[in-house]
Formats: sequence, C-alpha cells, structure tokens
Amino acid sequence: MIRINLLDWRNQRRERRRKKFLTSLVLAALASVAVVMVAVTYMKSSIDYQNQRNAFLQLEIKKVERQIKEIEALEKTRADLIARMQVIERLQRNRTESVHYFDEMVNTLPDGVYLSSLAQSGTQTKLTGLAESNGRISTYMKNFDANPRFTDPRLVVIKSQSTNYRRLSNFTLTTKSVTPKKQDVDAELDSELELDQ
Repeated sequence: MIRINLLDWRNQRRERRRKKFLTSLVLAALASVAVVMVAVTYMKSSIDYQNQRNAFLQLEIKKVERQIKEIEALEKTRADLIARMQVIERLQRNRTESVHYFDEMVNTLPDGVYLSSLAQSGTQTKLTGLAESNGRISTYMKNFDANPRFTDPRLVVIKSQSTNYRRLSNFTLTTKSVTPKKQDVDAELDSELELDQ
C-alpha cells in the first residue's frame, strides 16, 4: 500500500524552525539573565571589596595622622630642649663674663675718677661719676679705647662744680662692651697667671 502524506511539509518545517527559534530565544534570554546576574554579583563583590579597602585605608590614614601629630609634638619638644641647651651652653660659656666685665671696669678706672652709677643695657654701658679734672675723664676714655673688652667710649655730658673749695667734674659717658675672642681670653688668662707668679 502506498502512503501519501497530505500534510503540508512546508508548514511542518516552518513549525520546527519556529520552535527551534523560540528555544534558542529562551536559551539566549536565560543566558543573558545569567550573565547579568554574574556581572551584578561580581560588581557588588568588587564594590564591597573596594569599600573594605577604602575603610582600611581610612583607618591607616588616621593612624598616620596621629603619628604625624606625635612626631610634630616630639619635634617641638626637641626644638625646645635644643633651645634650652643652647641657653645653658651660652650661660656656661659666659658665666665668667660678668666677673671679667667688672674686673676690667675697675682696671680702666684711673686715679681721681669716682663712679656713682653704672647701668648696662645689652652691650651699652652708661657710666655716671665725678672726676677731679677733665683730663682724668679723658684718661678714662683712653683706657676704655685701649681695653679689648670695651669699645666706642662717648662722653655724653660733663659739668663742672665746686664743693669745699675743690673743683670736680660731673660726667656721663657711654661705652659698648665686647666679648673678646677665645684666643684673646686665653692670652689674657695666661698673662694674668704670669703676673701672679
């Protein structure tokens, strides 16, 4: 017996293709959804990881800022200590200066000159006193010029007065004190030691 297919073979082929297309479309949609879900999950985990890193960095930055503040405080303390040490060293070096200053002040004083006041401001010294004559004041100023610890003597005022049949001169003069160099001080000390022997 002969079989005859009365169905339209083109319709069947079209139906198979349509089913195949729909299956492919559904599979593609599922694959797209899966890719999007994987991408979203990956992005979310990446964002979480980056947020954790950012939080860690923020903590480390705060630690470093605290350490920087501590270092600045230590540097300030160090600078203060260095400044104090320098003051102490300067005082240590200059502790004999006042003794030498007054010793030289007495050594420059000639006979017949009497000091009534001495005021020092920085390196400037103002001297007020009485002298038996103007020549003695001139000698006093020359002594200041010759002394290495003093410089630039200037006579500010001189007034003559008579008391008890004596003629005296009131004077005011200024001079600047100079700290001699270490070699000069050593030579001065050596000469003093030689005189004592």
